[in-house]
Amino acid sequence: MKKKIKDQRPFDVLLEIIDKLRKKCPWDKKQTFESLRRLTIEETYELADAITKNDLTGIKKELGDILMHIVFYAKIAQEQSAFDINDVINSICEKLIYRHPHIYGNIVVADAEEVKRNWEDLKLKEGNKSVLNGVPSSLPAVIKASRIQEKARGVGFDWEVRTQVWDKVKEEIDELITEAKKLNNFKKIELELGDLLFSIINAARLYEIDPEIALERTNQKFIHRFNYLEEQTIKKGHSLHDMSLDEMNKIWEEAKKND
Repeated sequence: MKKKIKDQRPFDVLLEIIDKLRKKCPWDKKQTFESLRRLTIEETYELADAITKNDLTGIKKELGDILMHIVFYAKIAQEQSAFDINDVINSICEKLIYRHPHIYGNIVVADAEEVKRNWEDLKLKEGNKSVLNGVPSSLPAVIKASRIQEKARGVGFDWEVRTQVWDKVKEEIDELITEAKKLNNFKKIELELGDLLFSIINAARLYEIDPEIALERTNQKFIHRFNYLEEQTIKKGHSLHDMSLDEMNKIWEEAKKND
């Protein structure tokens, strides 16, 4: 196989492999758009993990997995006489050229923000009734909130100065605390908590921080500290269930020094 890849373009080899697997492999023959969907989502998250860790070898591997999925979907579509991989590639090439008139046309832009605004304007001209139509409904909530806010910014709906967002964050905290003090008020608390999270995500965007990555780094930090807490507790012959919160906090502070 290495000799074959050397003698041919790697992408052509991949196409041939998928063709052969689709014809001869019992598992590959059974796959459909629907059965691959979950696996594609999983591969995308694995790519996201590799990016978060700045694992370049992992990024290369996961990009390969996702590319394989793209070719696989196109193969299934080709069997249904819907489209093939060339149609997929031509489609994205046409879209990129159309949506970059500052590169392939006469439009002049001042900066990246103007590029984004032009992009959204062109999407509306293509028939999208709302700038928010392009946000997939199945996105995880944190990512979806970020995309909604980015698209709203693209048409000028945003804070004039980014520091203004902190007044909104404080307002949402106060409203949440007010509702949390009331009894039997779950739905209202939930709504206010959602508003607070949305405003925090907005702040992250304004300060050019990816909230998903920021939260994942905190998740990993917590896991590291909690693992240390468990290890130290076991070394001392104790159980977390039998320790007081003060005792656990003492070890937790030790863990923070080892971050």
